[in-house]
Amino acid sequence: MKFPEGFLWGGAVAANQIEGAWLEDGKKPNVTDIMVGIGSNDPGLKWNEETGKWEMALDPEKKYLSHEAIDFYHRYPEDLKLMAGMGFNCFRTSIGWARIFPNGDEEEPNEKGLEFYDKLFDEMKKDGMEPVITLSHYETPLHLMTEYGGWSNPKMIEFWKRYVTVVFNRYKGKVKYWLTFNEVNGMLRNSFVCASVLNLHPDEAGKKDPVHSITKAQLWQAYYNILVANAWTVKLCHEIDPAAKCGNMMTASGTATYPENCDPDNVLGAYDTQRWAVFYMCDPMVFGKIPNYVLALWENHPDWKPEMHDDERKLMAENTIDFISYSYYRSAVYAKDANMQSNTGGIKGKNNPFLKECSPKPWSWPVDPKGFRYTMNIMQDRYHLPQFVVENGIGLDENLDENGKIDDPFRVRYLEEHLKEMKKAIYEDGCDIMGYLWWGPIDVVSAGTGEMKKRYGFVYVDRFNDGHGTLERKTKNSYFRYKEIIESNGEDL
Repeated sequence: MKFPEGFLWGGAVAANQIEGAWLEDGKKPNVTDIMVGIGSNDPGLKWNEETGKWEMALDPEKKYLSHEAIDFYHRYPEDLKLMAGMGFNCFRTSIGWARIFPNGDEEEPNEKGLEFYDKLFDEMKKDGMEPVITLSHYETPLHLMTEYGGWSNPKMIEFWKRYVTVVFNRYKGKVKYWLTFNEVNGMLRNSFVCASVLNLHPDEAGKKDPVHSITKAQLWQAYYNILVANAWTVKLCHEIDPAAKCGNMMTASGTATYPENCDPDNVLGAYDTQRWAVFYMCDPMVFGKIPNYVLALWENHPDWKPEMHDDERKLMAENTIDFISYSYYRSAVYAKDANMQSNTGGIKGKNNPFLKECSPKPWSWPVDPKGFRYTMNIMQDRYHLPQFVVENGIGLDENLDENGKIDDPFRVRYLEEHLKEMKKAIYEDGCDIMGYLWWGPIDVVSAGTGEMKKRYGFVYVDRFNDGHGTLERKTKNSYFRYKEIIESNGEDL
């Protein structure tokens, strides 16, 4: 049995993890340019007592691999040819917001930045791939944070509207699928990056810690402002290019959070984890209103409640997304006595004794293809919208063998088993799945750890954690397996 006619096969990356050229052609720093992995909680900022402001202060002892990344900015024709060689009919990347509006608050865009994405999207089309484009993938211009405090400031909505209006008009007819904010539901665990919030008036302790000085009031105001901006994005997309579709983008791994046992405390705890990991953000984007459980939280903590306006809430109600998109990497087990943690892959609780394997150390992510099917079903039953799986993959520590090859059976097995469960979700469960994108079809700088050692790709890139390497590209064995699967439209599983 094949996948449905017109199924979208491809891979996904992000501008900040592949492009490099971090200060080229007018671009200025964005939020992740000053970090070595978003899990570090240690951005390159310092408090200037004279100006009373935060300013960029990169650590000379650190290697910011994302500044050069894999040089996709200059090598994209070669890389896209490799993607097309697997049979991709779509390719996901992001627009670096700071390439279009370097500071974020300019009146006019940077033409050089617009030209780059014109060329990039044209090249994708030439190679037979539909662009799937994320508007914000951890790439908020740093100036918008150090000058305005980021998304806790309602002025951000106007800056955002200007940005998306420019790109929707510029790329009308070229981009059919738009995603708004990448994994923005991660803001409760990483508000600095996922919600781009910075406290402009920290106390003395906060001046040494820009990440943890962010207040709950600032965080929840950012949540509301982002929801308003999401609604504006849908409205502007539909008005400017009615043929285009606009979806959100969630990290959905937290959906597959299981209770350790049938203790009602664990059952409720697992559901609460799902809700505050995923649903609190996805629900308003689909249903057009802030959920009651969020409103109840604000009632119980009145100082957290954001400033809201009736016209904005009406806007949210009238401009909901066309489809949901998300990442899935792993499942989790909730227990009331567990220390429930999270990172870019999802939630981490107790070990699941029923799963056969984890990815190799040091990451040790549990491999749970049935959790993937469970997630697809939860999303379908809850939201009743088409689903687009725009990230799924596994990071491995691997190097070329003595013959200059990489045999990666673990990656092949992970790919095959997840796609088998997706096929069941479509044909046995009735899930409406638009497509499947592997995260990172070419090795990229890891978002979570800021390193090259954690390799996701079907294509190897010769670059290492210390920054050395030729940047030569080489196909791994998994490249040819994914190519076979795509050529048969999933029948060859």
